Amino acid sequence: MARFALFDLDGTLIDRQAALTDALTCLCRSHALPPDVEQRLRAELADRATTGDFARLREDLRLEASAAELWQEYVDLMAAAVTCRPEVPTGLARLRAAGWTIGVITNGAGDIQRAKLAGAGLAELVDGVAASGDLEIRKPDRRLFELGATRCGVRLADGGWMVGDNPTGDIGGGHQVGLRTICVRGRPWPDGLPAAQHVVDSVTDAITILLNETE
Repeated sequence: MARFALFDLDGTLIDRQAALTDALTCLCRSHALPPDVEQRLRAELADRATTGDFARLREDLRLEASAAELWQEYVDLMAAAVTCRPEVPTGLARLRAAGWTIGVITNGAGDIQRAKLAGAGLAELVDGVAASGDLEIRKPDRRLFELGATRCGVRLADGGWMVGDNPTGDIGGGHQVGLRTICVRGRPWPDGLPAAQHVVDSVTDAITILLNETE
């Protein structure tokens, strides 16, 4: 079995929700937007954000900044606000030292996902990144998993692991492409979805399992 693992980003390696709150507070303050707009944006962008969201924001509120400028401001704010537990980079470094290949496979626009990865201090600890915006497809589409493996210099056929918090996208998608899976608990489990090999409370627990596989 190959020593490679693909990790989800948001909610697995990093805390997106806390960063979203901080970024939107700063964004709304910089454009003097009222609290109700901030609350609306938090609800609308809770799961994902795209350039189209900021085009609508600009049009609705008649902002002077262009949609592209608003999006870039949001990307920069998210990158500055995003955090991960200190045990995460330490764990990824231990995996690499043990001979593991590490990839990130994530739904979202490529620019913001890579900015968040860098902002959290994780970019140098992974061998490849595949974001859904790269191909305009989303997990659990097999092609995104294939792209992630290719960018890491490995093959799905060699076997490996998928670690994530989304039962359908991460665990179901990983299962479909022949990967063993570790689910970071927190979301409801859909009926009929095959169980993950392991269910853990945090990504650091998942990293411990992978390190034990090395021994």
